[in-house]
Amino acid sequence: MIVLDGIAKSYGPRKALAGVDLHVRAGELFAYLGPNGAGKTTTIRILTGLTLPDGGRALVGGVDVAAEPTQAKALCGVVAQAVNLDQDLTVAENMEVHGRLFCMPKQLRRSRTAESLERLEMSDRSASLVRELSGGQRRRVMIARALMHEPRVLFLDEPTVGLDPTIRRKLWTVMKRIREGGTTIFLTTHYIEEAEFLADRVAFLHGGAVAALGTPQELMAGLGAWAVDALNGEGMQTDYFQHRDEAQAFGSGLPGPFTLRRVNLEDVFHRVTGRKLA
Repeated sequence: MIVLDGIAKSYGPRKALAGVDLHVRAGELFAYLGPNGAGKTTTIRILTGLTLPDGGRALVGGVDVAAEPTQAKALCGVVAQAVNLDQDLTVAENMEVHGRLFCMPKQLRRSRTAESLERLEMSDRSASLVRELSGGQRRRVMIARALMHEPRVLFLDEPTVGLDPTIRRKLWTVMKRIREGGTTIFLTTHYIEEAEFLADRVAFLHGGAVAALGTPQELMAGLGAWAVDALNGEGMQTDYFQHRDEAQAFGSGLPGPFTLRRVNLEDVFHRVTGRKLA
């Protein structure tokens, strides 16, 4: 559903992307992770036709984004990092504007508005001004709006940033349901547990290229099953082991206190980015 073939992009002397190669399967919930400034948002901008790459090719649904931007955009729904709803319009009016931009007939705009808002549990706020909504409600409206024209691909760029844990987990349920409906989801997030819980596959972007790719389970298994955290003279040190007894024995031999826990996707993040930075 999504193909990135040698995508490169620079801003002056800074290379944001240095030849990214990536394939995302249809119906997949794909998490695209990396440190701040790694190029995640630049990738989404290229895939949605907002930024032209310096080199390489981007396809969405088999459509070349640079060659046929209008056709490619019609296949996409986008939820940006920043809230980009019109604060002075109601929820329903924001949906109406979106429907008109996608040339949807009047009756279809109305029916899809109702369906999308019901899907995101926002039907009771359709007549509310956006500025009256909470942060979590605005995010839900943005997702409902992005789904209104039934896109084949939904881009979610940090969709839960700044939300409290309860609202964030409600949106996780929404994302799962959207994916189960057959929509391909391309997700960027800084919440590692979000990617671990939601994603079918994960790519770590670092140094302008994909540094690791696989299912969360595959990536974590590459480190081990158990982790031992302990403080040393330089800060926190983490060691990885396949077996709990082995990890326990190692920790018991340390001079100070330690924590024994399961390996998680955040460990992979630190190992990948730490190795590259070093």
